[in-house]
Amino acid sequence: MLEFKQGFPLQGSPLVDCLTNNVTIETMANSLLYVGAKPIMAAHTDEQDDVIKVVDSVLLNLGRILQGENDNLQSASKLAKKYGKPFIVDLVGYGIGEFRNNVGEEIIDNHPSIVKGNMSEIRAFCKLKSHGRGVDVGDEDTTNESLDELIDALKKQVETYKNTVFMVTGPVDVIVSKNHAVKLYNGVENNGNFTGTGDVVGALAGALIGDGMDPLNACINAVSYFNICGEIAEDKSHGLNDFRFHLLNELSLLKDTDWTKEVKGEYV
Repeated sequence: MLEFKQGFPLQGSPLVDCLTNNVTIETMANSLLYVGAKPIMAAHTDEQDDVIKVVDSVLLNLGRILQGENDNLQSASKLAKKYGKPFIVDLVGYGIGEFRNNVGEEIIDNHPSIVKGNMSEIRAFCKLKSHGRGVDVGDEDTTNESLDELIDALKKQVETYKNTVFMVTGPVDVIVSKNHAVKLYNGVENNGNFTGTGDVVGALAGALIGDGMDPLNACINAVSYFNICGEIAEDKSHGLNDFRFHLLNELSLLKDTDWTKEVKGEYV
């Protein structure tokens, strides 16, 4: 059994500021509420200083960068650093082109607590060959050989970003920090078959670091908790829309069970 600190149920009700895409904003807000956190989706630069002063953590999601939103994302990362707030950047679509890559890299220069992405996005960030298709992972990037290559590349990244944890989602989820590398094996294929699943995992991690948990354990908890919800939903559902309902519903239920016994993973 993988040893880690249990994060759900939360100890408090952390307030998480989510600068995120408008495709999944409602799903992310409700997911935070389901686990006992409090969402605020305050993105405008004119109020960021006031908001980031009082929140417990910040989540920056690159999913759909509207005109001018790159400035909001970069400003928020600087303020999170200024006020010592733990923050996450989710590199959605990294590798698509120079503009999005530059936005992500400028945020990472402020040393976030967690950098999140799927296997293709993080491979692109590590300057490895990536087969991502839009915001989705390419099958070629999920092989055992590709996974080991990525872990080695991330071990080099944490030499530069010593206080940052990299969270990589895919058929096997990977977490790499300065001192640890972890593989996680829970989940079902349908977890990736509706919009916003990765965004929800980022939100869960935001709740956990806002609750005072260290980034490595926050990542292990966020990924495993979500994937176990998916396993339960698979047994209860018929069809993708039904699966989505049950998975999100389980976010509010699983925390009241002894869910950590179901976690499958290992340090590598």
